[in-house]
Parts: sequence; structure tokens; C-alpha cells
Amino acid sequence: MRIAEIAALAGVTSRAVRHYHHVGLLPEPARRPNGYRDYSVRDAVLLARIRRLTELGLSLDEVRDVLADDAGRELTEVLGELDADLARQEAEIRARRRRLAELMETPPTDGGPVSPELARFLHSLPAVDSPSATMDRDLLTLLDRHGYADDGDGDGEDGDGDGDGSGSAESGSVYDALRPLAAAPEMLGLYRRLDELVDAPADDPRIGPLADDLAALLTDEIVAALPADDGPSVDGFGDALLAEYSPAQAQVVRLIMESLSRRTRERGAVS
Repeated sequence: MRIAEIAALAGVTSRAVRHYHHVGLLPEPARRPNGYRDYSVRDAVLLARIRRLTELGLSLDEVRDVLADDAGRELTEVLGELDADLARQEAEIRARRRRLAELMETPPTDGGPVSPELARFLHSLPAVDSPSATMDRDLLTLLDRHGYADDGDGDGEDGDGDGDGSGSAESGSVYDALRPLAAAPEMLGLYRRLDELVDAPADDPRIGPLADDLAALLTDEIVAALPADDGPSVDGFGDALLAEYSPAQAQVVRLIMESLSRRTRERGAVS
């Protein structure tokens, strides 16, 4: 048989046959005097087997391992691993479809797809025109995508491979704890005071009192709901965050971060 004939018999293309020759899966047959390859029935059987194995999802390296094992033990092992891998993929797809259904049922947000928990939280917030408030909400979106407030229900993509978040079990109540703070009437006034520091120097006398007032609103319930870590564990994240603010605003944020860090450590020491 010529290459087109064996390809048609096995249900593949001539190009695929040449590729299998190139990677060493299908041995080169003898050639006719005119230079054309002359394939045998044995070659066709081998080519058909290669096709069946690739259709099962095996890589060419895995196909080579199977073909190299005359006893067939390798085939059973590889097919078992493939079945387990497909089962994991099915579980991931089911979890992502559940998450997608939740996202479609929650109100849309300006920042694009977020977790249903954050979408509901943002939807409950009052409309504001404060740049500082907008920055806080953008930061929540970033932390949410990091898995900062995942509800710990086993859907973590970086946890057990069954979803798309990776937060701690205790962090599901973060948004519930923050909701009273975000809705507090004095919060808008504090945001305005922070906005007013946009052109102020880093030693502005308003910095300390504002940081104290903001820290006072961070109740023990909020601190207890925060994850044990400090957010994304990326080198330079804290510096990059502070760089988004003016010098005076950054000093306020730094003081609040230090206060939260201290209270989180104290909480850990007590527990």
C-alpha cells in the first residue's frame, strides 16, 4: 500500500503518517524501486492502534510507552492514569459551572467578574464619588481574585482542584464583617478627609487623627474575620499599594496597615 492508501484505511491523513514516522512511532517501511513507501498490513494495524490511542487522549510520548510494552501492562497503567485525569477535569468543570451559575445570578460590577460574595457586597454599598473609596473597592476586587475572601467550601482552584478560589475557611465572613463599616455614615466623611490629603506632605498634622479614627472603626469582628495572612504574598505588593496614594494618604494607609498587623498578631497570640 502507498501512504495515501494506508492513511485512508486507518482513518488518518497522509500528513499524520509522515509525522508519526518523524517522531518514531511508526517505522519507515521498505520502499519500492520508484522510491514510494510500500506499507504492509502490519503497518496498517500499528497505525490504527496509534490512532485509537491518541483519540483516547494519550500524548505521543504515552503512545510510545504503550507500544513499547509487548505485554500490555503499560497500556492498563496509562489508561488508568488517563481515566483519573479525566475525572479530575470533570470535577473542575462541574465546579466552574456552579461558580458561573452563581455569577450569572449576582448583580454585575464595573470591575468585571468577581466572586458572588463580593458582587453582593459591592451592590449593597452606597454610590460615592470619592477616589479613596473607589481605590478601596478596587483593592477588594484584587484581593477577591487572589482568593482573599473565598468561603472555604472546597471550591478552591488552588486548594483541592475543584473550583476557582483559594481562601481560608475563616474568611467567608469578611464581607459580612465589612458591610456595617462600609455603610457607616461617618465612613463617607472619613473618605473625604483622606481625599483632602491628596496634595498634603507626609508630615501633615491631619494624618495621625485620621488614621486613629479609621482604625477605631475596624472592630474586633472585622479583625477576627480577616485571613491570617496579609493578602497577596507577592514581593513588593505593600510598596506598590502605598505608591498609589499621595505621600500623606500613604502615611495614613501605612498606619492603618500597621495597626491591623499588630491586632492580628495579638489575636493569634491569644488563640
